[in-house]
Amino acid sequence: MKGERCRKNNEHLLIGLMSGTSLDGVDAALVRLQTNGEGEIVDVEIEEFVCLPYSKELKHRLLTISSIETAKLDDIVTAHFGVSEWYVKAVETLLQKAGIHSGSVDAVCSHGQTIWHTPNPVPFPGPNGTVNVRSSLQIGELSVIAERTGIPVVGNFRARDLAAGGEGAPLVPYADFILFGGSKKGVILQNIGGIGNATVLPPSAGINDIFAFDTGPGNMVIDAIVRRETNGDLSFDKDGRMAASGTVSDPLLQRFLDDPFYRRKPPKSTGREMYDERYVERFVQEGRRFNLTLNDLVATATALTAKSIVDAYHNFVFPTTKIDELIVSGGGTHNPVLMDMINAELPDWIKMTTSATYGIPDDAKEAVSFAILGHETLMERPSNVPAVTGATRPVILGNVCF
Repeated sequence: MKGERCRKNNEHLLIGLMSGTSLDGVDAALVRLQTNGEGEIVDVEIEEFVCLPYSKELKHRLLTISSIETAKLDDIVTAHFGVSEWYVKAVETLLQKAGIHSGSVDAVCSHGQTIWHTPNPVPFPGPNGTVNVRSSLQIGELSVIAERTGIPVVGNFRARDLAAGGEGAPLVPYADFILFGGSKKGVILQNIGGIGNATVLPPSAGINDIFAFDTGPGNMVIDAIVRRETNGDLSFDKDGRMAASGTVSDPLLQRFLDDPFYRRKPPKSTGREMYDERYVERFVQEGRRFNLTLNDLVATATALTAKSIVDAYHNFVFPTTKIDELIVSGGGTHNPVLMDMINAELPDWIKMTTSATYGIPDDAKEAVSFAILGHETLMERPSNVPAVTGATRPVILGNVCF
């Protein structure tokens, strides 16, 4: 399924794979796309969805190679191939649940597992002097997925946008426009995974009217505090119970909100390189000076996520764009304390809901999004949004492994 061959068929079946910075597992969505005679997407239907949780051992290994202090080259190389076996298992589980044969699927579209993201230019020796390099690394060898499943695979989506001068993130806004564009309402689509990212669709927006950016931490800091302070016995704050039992420390919250990233105008993106174990260590140690309990720390970290999200709207969205609705997706939707904190900070006229209200499971939207991006790659169509990523031009994203 590529280019002219793809345009001869107006219905395409793809699998989107997403494993985010929260390191909780692989989300796999079976997506049926209807297109017009030019191959443009006119309808998106989610046929099936599964989540394959990572084992405790795998999560530990991925955390190790995602830290500048503990990463080793041989571990990264091994994980690059090894994590693909989890993607294969997710595909097999999805196909079995859906009752679909692999031969019916046009392509698997894999985001890969981010272990480092450096969107700000870094000096590097080039052939004609120093060059400034933007970079990001998602592991998960495409050849392993293609070989095990017998299905063509699209992946490595971020690299081409980076090469074109963009930050390589966020990429989901293109899919957000396909899924939610055309409304007369002003909408913010907020994903809360390991990192929080927002897509803004002004009323009756075209693709060039949307804008998006990373808001800061999603679940990443909360999860890391829980994992650190329970010696790994717990990996996240289930249902927000710890935060609900704690008290937010305003001095600690304000100290960590006083970060230049939150004041920086978009385009901007971030990741584990900012909210790593060193960041969490500082957060916990500062909290100890205020005699905070573990539940207080978790409550304050939860407030940090909520406040950084809504502050971003006040700083970069509300002054220029009429917003009627906030649609939240990702793992953060399962934390009622976090959702209540966000809702409490919103202006009264903004309705808050989740993507499930629109038929897209809250955990599935990013997997669905990468199925859409992979389709556009196979159609040889650009799917980055330069106004969002800062790229110099629209480019075709991803590599294809047949």
